[in-house]
Amino acid sequence: MADPSTYRPEPGSVPDSPGVYRFRDAHGRVIYVGKAKNLRSRLSSYFQDIANLHPRTATMVTAAAAVDWVVVNTEVDALQLEYSWIKEYDPRFNVRYRDDKSYPYLAVTLADEFPRITVMRGAKRAGVRYFGPYSHAWAIRESVDLLLRVFPVRTCSNGVFRRAGQVGRPCLLGYIGKCSAPCIGRITAEDHRLLAEDFCDFLAGHTTTYIKNLEREMKAASTELDFERAARLRDDVAALRRALEKNAVVLGDGTDADLIGFAEDPLEAAVQIFHVRGGRIRGQRGFIVEKVEDLDRASLMEQLLLQLYGEESTEGIPREVLVNELPTDDSAAAAWLSQRRGSLVSLRVPQRGDKRELLETVTRNAAQGLALHKTRRAGDLTTRSLALAEIQEALTLPDPPLRIECIDVSNLQGTSVVASLVVFEDGLPRKSDYRKFVIKGFEGQDDVRAIHEVVTRRFRRYLDDRVETGELPQSGEIGSPGTHDSDGYRPAGDPVVRRFAYPPSLLVVDGGQPQVAAAARALDELGIDDISVCGLAKRREEIWLPGLEDPVILPRSSEGLYLFQRIRDEAHRVAITHHRQRRSKAMTHSVLDDVPGVGPTRQGALRKAFPTLTKLRAAREEDIAAIPGIGPKVAAAIVAALSSDAPGPSVNVMTGEIRDDGSHQLEQVTE
Repeated sequence: MADPSTYRPEPGSVPDSPGVYRFRDAHGRVIYVGKAKNLRSRLSSYFQDIANLHPRTATMVTAAAAVDWVVVNTEVDALQLEYSWIKEYDPRFNVRYRDDKSYPYLAVTLADEFPRITVMRGAKRAGVRYFGPYSHAWAIRESVDLLLRVFPVRTCSNGVFRRAGQVGRPCLLGYIGKCSAPCIGRITAEDHRLLAEDFCDFLAGHTTTYIKNLEREMKAASTELDFERAARLRDDVAALRRALEKNAVVLGDGTDADLIGFAEDPLEAAVQIFHVRGGRIRGQRGFIVEKVEDLDRASLMEQLLLQLYGEESTEGIPREVLVNELPTDDSAAAAWLSQRRGSLVSLRVPQRGDKRELLETVTRNAAQGLALHKTRRAGDLTTRSLALAEIQEALTLPDPPLRIECIDVSNLQGTSVVASLVVFEDGLPRKSDYRKFVIKGFEGQDDVRAIHEVVTRRFRRYLDDRVETGELPQSGEIGSPGTHDSDGYRPAGDPVVRRFAYPPSLLVVDGGQPQVAAAARALDELGIDDISVCGLAKRREEIWLPGLEDPVILPRSSEGLYLFQRIRDEAHRVAITHHRQRRSKAMTHSVLDDVPGVGPTRQGALRKAFPTLTKLRAAREEDIAAIPGIGPKVAAAIVAALSSDAPGPSVNVMTGEIRDDGSHQLEQVTE
């Protein structure tokens, strides 16, 4: 651990202007980002007596080795830069928001030629209109099922859409009137897009006008004695009213607002958000906040607003944001939200009326969410700290292993050898730093040799990055920068990206003494002597250290052993998944994949002309050359490849499906 006095800025060197600062560790990694109205005053508070600091703040300043800052003009600029740096560096000492689930959204893909209604989770994409989030996917499907009667927009996948167009028949929804069937040309692309836009307008809250228009059309049809059309419009109005009944009006003035409330304890906080659009609750979501930094309620709300609205589109930010605690600088936060939305956003704590009552409901939900989380994961942060402390003591490490990397090798009887490398920081997986390795050049179940190669490749890249950034002098033994292969590293000429330039505190290999010795030997060959190595053997969960004849045995109830098992199991999961993907790809290999000049397009043309390999073998060279896009030279290469291939069951030239006579499909597909 570093002494904060060793990197404390010189007196007078820190300006008293607003700005954003970042603390870095000994490897240059950003571990904390913060902002301040007065940089000099704020930074000086970190360099007081450690005994006077909050425990988490004390841990941060002793883990850091340097601090730098950037001066900005206004508090709004500071908010924006702070958010950008947090997203860029993902500092481990900043507050972390973990959504308690992946909430589904109702999405309309307006960027497509024929927009589609679907359910989406995860990161938002450009060109897609989102509504929600909803608590459950079934709630979306129920609403969509009612609305498709009035807005028959397509809901099928792209594959189903293409197949329907090829065969000239719509899917079931097209037959029962819940899809306008653009796949077979029953409606033009322009009219279908208008349907999708009407659907979006209805969900956006423009409901009363649309229902009144339908009622007006219904009365006109009845006056014209077109009772069949009038009955259909009557049923459409009833369907729309049923869809609206599923969302009760909570704010009578048609308010568009987000209501945010949270409950906290010294270690964590639970956040609940209600999304109200058109006076109706359109969605709800919750977060669990791990307070890894010392924050008061106002600072916690400020960080939440940055995380929640930093990547939202203009449509996702409402006119009002109602909170149970104003952020530290509410005027700057409101100005930043208004800048993001493009129009004025009101940020306030409601004092009376329906909005106050609804916010109290949101806050009660947050309190219940925190109680439920504590019941399910009591002492989670404490448990992880205890696990790291136990590992440090058992392996006699100088510091707790805040970053642990684990390597596992997977193969099938010595074939398709692959390896995984997973990363855990502070006892939690850091999936953005995971790596997968393909091991070539030898076959057989030689895990020792595979471990040696993976460790060598991983840490050679680490040394290369240090050379490129000037931390190490250029050395021919390390390898020239910019020659990285397919392990997830940059090619020559790309900017320096130090995503994988941070060494672990502890390297774990899946195996016993031979595997540990191989990993230690690889590090010695690279001249690395400041990384601890151990192995975890599956049979008795023994921990092996290099150079020791006897393993370290942790108690079965040890939190450190449980963390080791989680890391080892995660490495095994990633390795076996990678192995199965490569094995599956090899099993569907086509003989035409090896013919120069025959790519997916030409294989598709061949498939249409000769559906099976048997028919393709029987074809003459001139028949193959007559296929559009093939030509005599490529046809000769295809015939030569087929003549050198041993005859056998026919194989679909694109999918690799084996057929015994070109008509009967076998159940098992082999290479």
